[in-house]
Amino acid sequence: MNPPPQRRKLAHDIPSWVSQGSRHFITINCKDRHGTPLLNTDIANQLLKSARYYEEAGSWYLWLMLVMPDHVHFITTFDLSRGVRPIVSMWKRYQTRTLKVAWQSDFFEHRLRNDEEFRLKAHYIRMNPVRKDLVSLPEEWPHCIDRTVLDGPSSGDA
Repeated sequence: MNPPPQRRKLAHDIPSWVSQGSRHFITINCKDRHGTPLLNTDIANQLLKSARYYEEAGSWYLWLMLVMPDHVHFITTFDLSRGVRPIVSMWKRYQTRTLKVAWQSDFFEHRLRNDEEFRLKAHYIRMNPVRKDLVSLPEEWPHCIDRTVLDGPSSGDA
């Protein structure tokens, strides 16, 4: 069997013109995309708990976080002075050390440029467990923090 193709590393550098309150869509995949390493309720709960801790520490504001069996989706507002890559990398390292989660080496990041992109991406994330036939309704998925209808930091529309 041939090894999977190597993806190029993404810079994740935020241009200087991006506002501090901008929202970002993040996906972090497990190394094993065919297993269900995150389906364990204890692991999923610890991932959510540690994400809340990072929020309390001022690293990010969580609009939405959803733990799937083999990946995690976020919509966050970062403290851009600390950088997206260092914050996400530190969070991943912590999960690897404490929960033994094996992540792929990088992550996907996309800045959500307006409220419509935000709504579409939030809907995509919330429907993920439904599309994968894990639940019938998005509200039934337990491994989620969803504040997309609550007030949070400035949207940073560009």
